[in-house]
Formats: sequence, structure tokens, C-alpha cells
Amino acid sequence: MTRFSNSVDEVPLLTHKQYEAPSVFTPQNLLREARRQKGIAVGQVPAICVLDPDGDLVDYLHATGRAHDHPTWACYHTALATFMHDEIEYGILGRVVGAPFAVLVAEELFASGCKLLISITSAGQIISMGRPPYVVLIEQALRDEGTSYHYLPPSCYSYLNSALKEMMCLAWDHTHVPLYAGASWTTDAPFRETEATIAVYREQGILTVEMEAAALYALAQAKQYEIICFAHVTNQMGQTEGDFEKGEASGSRTALHIIGQTAHHWLQRHGSKNS
Repeated sequence: MTRFSNSVDEVPLLTHKQYEAPSVFTPQNLLREARRQKGIAVGQVPAICVLDPDGDLVDYLHATGRAHDHPTWACYHTALATFMHDEIEYGILGRVVGAPFAVLVAEELFASGCKLLISITSAGQIISMGRPPYVVLIEQALRDEGTSYHYLPPSCYSYLNSALKEMMCLAWDHTHVPLYAGASWTTDAPFRETEATIAVYREQGILTVEMEAAALYALAQAKQYEIICFAHVTNQMGQTEGDFEKGEASGSRTALHIIGQTAHHWLQRHGSKNS
């Protein structure tokens, strides 16, 4: 039996990972059993799906009659809705908060036919790019969480795919939603964001803090998936009253602009209207 000592050289998160080895437990097998238990037919999700950790966009789509339950989504933990926007169909999941949950759901989405995953999460301000709310395209994410280390060897950052980064930065129309681009800090422990740590990351040029991007980008790199993460910077970590405001319709219209532009550019790149 392998026993771990208390040595920092044997921290379980960083040892015995075997990055090239296949997993025994796969999303395909989990979904197969969920379909069997729930009597759900095999089906495909839309090619473009969205993670909405706050759930505000999902709520807005349901409240305005635009969201519909997906009939073959078999996840044990979530409900997938679909909606149309500018003649493109999307799948969307709300309240998928934190790196482990986001990656679990992302794995299931890609196993179910997703080709592009867009994540739009509320985030805290580290370096001010203006008065919140505003939007940051996360180009790289500091790996201060656990999930990414199960997909990629240890390193400081995980990265947005370079082709996707170029596509977004060169083609973005700033008319409705101005877009900044830069680094984010991904943490599993938002209530341990200390003044000293924030100061260090500010000196390193990190713009924002959130809970999913580093792990999603690690998954994307490890499995060659296409994932784009946005930080909707809405707060200064609750240090002033009036924080966490996302704008009109709780930021839903801003989110739809982000999703629509991203999907449009991605479909152009793939030479397809909606596949």
C-alpha cells in the first residue's frame, strides 16, 4: 500500500497523475447509465453551449419565454436549456460554479456533441480597467485551484487556445460590449482572497479573479476542446456598498452580446452558419 508522508514533495494534488493515461471513469459511461436509469434517449446537445455560473442569463431566458428544456440531456446534476439568438441555437447551463463542477459538466457537454463552450462568470476586480461592470476575455488563468492539475502538469498558468485568442481579439466589435483582454486568477477559495495575495497578483498584472477559467483551459488543452472564458467584472470583492451590480437585466443583455459575437466569429472560422 502506498502511504503518503507529510513531505511537501508528496502533496497528493501534484503526484501520481499519469497525464497520458486514460481515465477509468468516463463521461460517456456516466451518461450512458444516467440515460438508462432515467429512460432518456440518446441525443446531441447544440454545437455551441454556455456556462452561466450566476444563473442570471438562464433565469432571464426562462422569464422571457426563450428557454426550453433539452430532451436528451442526462446529467445527474444539472438541467440543460436551449435557446435561439440571432438564428443560432445554444445550450446553456446555470449555476455551474467552481472549477470541479465546471469541468465535470464541460466533459459531459463535449461527450454529448458540444463543439464550442463559452463561459461567462462574474469576477472580482484586481486591476481596474474602469468602473464595473465590464468584460475581460481571459487569455491566461493562474492555476490557484485543484482541478487543472489533474489534466496538465504543474505550471503557473493555463491558456486560451492561441487561434481562438487571435480570432476574438482581431474580430471583436466594441460597439455594444467593449472587451479587455488579460490574465485572471482562478481560485477555489473566494473567501480567502487576502490583501497581501491580491497585492502580489496585482503586481503580476492580473486583472481579475474568478473560479473556473484555469481548469476549463487545462481541460481544453489536454483534450483539444474549444473553450473561451470571459470574466464579467462586477465587483471589488464586496468592499464597497453597491457591489455586484451587473447592469441591465442583471447583465443578461451584455451576456447575449458576448455569446452572439463569439459564436458568429467561431462559425465564420468554421465556415458554417450553425453546425
